[in-house]
Amino acid sequence: MERILVIGGARALGAAVARRAVKDGYDVVVGARDLAAAEALAREIGARAVRVDLQDESTLAAAAERLKEGVDHIVTTGSAPHDVRAAGLDRDRLVAAFTAKVIGPMLVAKHFAPVLRPTGSMVLFSGVVGRRPGPGSLVKGVTNGAVEFAARHLAADLAPVRVNAVSPGVVDSGAWDRLGEGKAALLSRSADKTLVGRHGVSDDIVDTVMWLLRAGFVSGETIHVEGGARHTSA
Repeated sequence: MERILVIGGARALGAAVARRAVKDGYDVVVGARDLAAAEALAREIGARAVRVDLQDESTLAAAAERLKEGVDHIVTTGSAPHDVRAAGLDRDRLVAAFTAKVIGPMLVAKHFAPVLRPTGSMVLFSGVVGRRPGPGSLVKGVTNGAVEFAARHLAADLAPVRVNAVSPGVVDSGAWDRLGEGKAALLSRSADKTLVGRHGVSDDIVDTVMWLLRAGFVSGETIHVEGGARHTSA
């Protein structure tokens, strides 16, 4: 049975990936900063949990030691949004955003390289904002863009382990529930900015992740799952 570590696996898209991976027969390890949340989900779906904080390298080293018997796949969905314009940038939050998206996954590669099986893979998460600049999306855009380069270069560095990235559009994954009544308007606006006329759902992204785990001839790529949004002028 192949083992998959899902970092950020206690909520939203990470949790959706963990649930599907259990259903598909993987040995799943839910990794999250909030260990209690990871353990709760792990109990629910029949998985294991481990504390993984992309902002704390010591937790990455400890998780790799705990899983030293071997890991086939790692999916990392972590993020630390800092949605401000340039004049409002906070250095610490800027560093945290880059750590969650780029530096953290590179350090995951550092510590897990000795235990990643050569037929395995890593899947990173970018986002459509990397291709659609706009006021207030500076940090999210640059970090998401950097993920594409990280996937490409990590693929070369870790070969034959495959490394790819998924770039979602706006997805109703639960992450937008905090907007309350504003969520429906956001999803409607995002649908209008796609070629397919709808917003994304969790299964759109999870299907892509699960395909990448099995796509043995795909490495160094970014798969865009956003209904063609980056091809529109909206």
